[in-house]
Amino acid sequence: MTVSTILFDLDGTLLEMKTDPFVKDYLKEVGRHVGDQFDTQKMLTMIWEATKAMIVNQEPEKTNEQVFIEYFTTHSGWKREEVWPLFDSFYRDVFPTLSHLTYPSPWAKKIVEAAKQQGFRIAVATNPVFPRDAIYHRLAWIGMTADEFELVTVYEDMHSTKPNPSYFAEICEKLGVEPTECAMVGNHMQEDMVASKLGMKTFLVTNWLEDRGEPQYPVDQRGSLEELHQAISAGTGVFAR
Repeated sequence: MTVSTILFDLDGTLLEMKTDPFVKDYLKEVGRHVGDQFDTQKMLTMIWEATKAMIVNQEPEKTNEQVFIEYFTTHSGWKREEVWPLFDSFYRDVFPTLSHLTYPSPWAKKIVEAAKQQGFRIAVATNPVFPRDAIYHRLAWIGMTADEFELVTVYEDMHSTKPNPSYFAEICEKLGVEPTECAMVGNHMQEDMVASKLGMKTFLVTNWLEDRGEPQYPVDQRGSLEELHQAISAGTGVFAR
């Protein structure tokens, strides 16, 4: 079956960046924003642990947001109404200023425009461990909005995360497509190429390649962002119609 839909990873793919250093500095900024209102180290530990709870969650009826909130409030002893206004102000006022930790380039818009010109349906398949505001801000850093895609995965709406294959299955359900109609484009061997387990075609972007070694997954095509743009524009490789 030929590909009709392209799923684009965001961090390290459309938005050029190294994920681990970004997360480290992001958490540092959270700590600075918290200041002396709460135990900063405890706060950062709870955020990290609640994020891991989302990743390992096996309760498909709960959104990632619900899992995060339940874990955070249960294990920290802090009430949601005490802490969440602080999170909300962080994502509203501070997070948008962190674009200097990334390396936005013109390739994202060129690639998305080429995909649209070729008639592909497009979605942003970013790991939904961040709130909607944080993900939409990152799209803004590449000069794009959520309205330009059929779907952008956020933690308020999704019920699993990468590298769980059910994350990709839920995307397909939301879009009304079969996995074999999709191509997953990403820079992470374990988090993105796992989509191949559902029968998706895969394109591994090499500019900001991340590979933890194991497990390894089939890669149908690989190349730089420029080569990705060329393949989509020409309709070659996994993008052949």
